[in-house]
Amino acid sequence: MVKQERAARTRQSLVRAAAEVFARDGFVLASLTSISKRAGVSNGALHFHFASKQDLARAVEDEAAAVLRAIGASVQAGGSRALQRLIDATHALMEHLEQDVVVRAGFELGSGPPRRDGAADLRGQWQGWVEEVLKDAERDGILAPGVSAADAAVTVVAATVGFEQLGAEDPVWMSARTLVQFWDLLLPRLAAADVLDGLEPGGTPATASRQG
Repeated sequence: MVKQERAARTRQSLVRAAAEVFARDGFVLASLTSISKRAGVSNGALHFHFASKQDLARAVEDEAAAVLRAIGASVQAGGSRALQRLIDATHALMEHLEQDVVVRAGFELGSGPPRRDGAADLRGQWQGWVEEVLKDAERDGILAPGVSAADAAVTVVAATVGFEQLGAEDPVWMSARTLVQFWDLLLPRLAAADVLDGLEPGGTPATASRQG
């Protein structure tokens, strides 16, 4: 049991070290030697857990994808209406992108040269989730007249992916203030008048931890 726990800690250290190196150097320039040094393990220990740099990248992406799924599950469990779930999810995602290098690297790996290792498409997964939530909003009749779920999804996905990419250079783009400004501008055009006043652009209390 002790040996298994040690192996699990080593593997997690390698995934985090890989994320840090990928975020700093990019996938192409990142080296296994740099990753093993950053994790404080030998190259042999790295190869015991991961056969290649591609395997490490996939592990980073898989962990980031798990966080993305957890965000969706968390806001769903909160019981809010669809548009508030969407707002809350954007705040949670940006917070993770700002604070968790594994999530940030997982998204950034998707913007590099194509890999042939079954790489996870995190931006595509995020787009799919946004589209489904906005379809829920459309079915519930809480979108503004003349606004379709498809058109709204284009706007939200383009903006949030843009914040993610710009935030790699300037974290202000991933800040709660930036998101509040975005939602303050978009919601009057997106939401039906009878639900607009009940929406919180800064997120509901569970997702508003970054403000203050």
